[in-house]
Amino acid sequence: MDKRLLDILVCPLCKSPLHLDASKNELICKADRLAYPIRDDVPVMLVEEARSLSADEVL
Repeated sequence: MDKRLLDILVCPLCKSPLHLDASKNELICKADRLAYPIRDDVPVMLVEEARSLSADEVL
């Protein structure tokens, strides 16, 4: 994922910064405990498409 794009993307729900999990190809919002998928190098920034993270995954 392009570093410049990652710098400007925020969680659509709470507007906090996102962190890239390259191994799972997801953008992580630690505040809301959500993981937004990246499909074909395009982040899917829809809350309905995000998966909930367990407490262990947020660390």
